[in-house]
Amino acid sequence: MPARKMRVELFDSEGNRYTVAFEGQITRDKAMRLLDLVELLGGMPGENPSPGGGNVNSVGSSSRFDKVRGVILKNFPMVWFSSKEIQSYYEQELKEPISLSTVSTYLSRLAGKGFLLRNGGANDLKYKISTATPQAIIKQKLK
Repeated sequence: MPARKMRVELFDSEGNRYTVAFEGQITRDKAMRLLDLVELLGGMPGENPSPGGGNVNSVGSSSRFDKVRGVILKNFPMVWFSSKEIQSYYEQELKEPISLSTVSTYLSRLAGKGFLLRNGGANDLKYKISTATPQAIIKQKLK
């Protein structure tokens, strides 16, 4: 497998620019460690850093879309799941209702962005977090 390059750029609230580069064999574990470092430096673009450390229960001003993504990351990091399971976990953890059609729409959008894998028929769709890191967050280049 050819060596890959990964570069993450982010800006903090003061306008400072941070660039983190990694070159070599990129695994999911290494990418997740790099994203943990990004979170320590101030969060992902568009995120509002919170003292709760990104906990799903710290609802603050997060959008429903971000909350659904948080439920997925917390409860289903490596397994297949359905939209009904996400709806159930969302309502249990956040104590607020969400319609199944809203969950399905968000899951479809996440799959379209490459964050989720989708499998199954129209009435039996299953999703799983993609083993490849979303391109919207990290730029990868073949060496």
